[in-house]
Amino acid sequence: MARYIAFDIGDRRIGVAVSDPFNSYALPSQTYWRKGLSADIPALLAIAKEKGATAIVCGLPLNADGSESQQTEKTRFFIQKLTEAADLPVFTADERYTSAVAHEELYASGKNSRQHKNYVDALAAASILDGYLSSLKN
Repeated sequence: MARYIAFDIGDRRIGVAVSDPFNSYALPSQTYWRKGLSADIPALLAIAKEKGATAIVCGLPLNADGSESQQTEKTRFFIQKLTEAADLPVFTADERYTSAVAHEELYASGKNSRQHKNYVDALAAASILDGYLSSLKN
């Protein structure tokens, strides 16, 4: 059975989430702090291997109207490099509003804004993966 790992790719951090063994839901895993492309790609692939992933889902940042931005281009470049290095299939999923929802969840749980950077990206990755898993079921 497939096991998915999701990455919420940012300029400074990458949120990581994994699917449960039955691909019913996503679990926030960790936040990876970026060190540079040549270090980031092998590190993410090592995390994917450690988690037993058989496929990778990367969030694709789009504008509210669905159009692409400069951030979309930067993320596509990163995903291309990840795809070239991975021996796993790599998919993309719309990540609109996932960070905003993650921030709301953190405020609701009592975390202050300074604490958010340690959790928000992993929660956003879980939201990306939940959306992707839902699309597989439909």
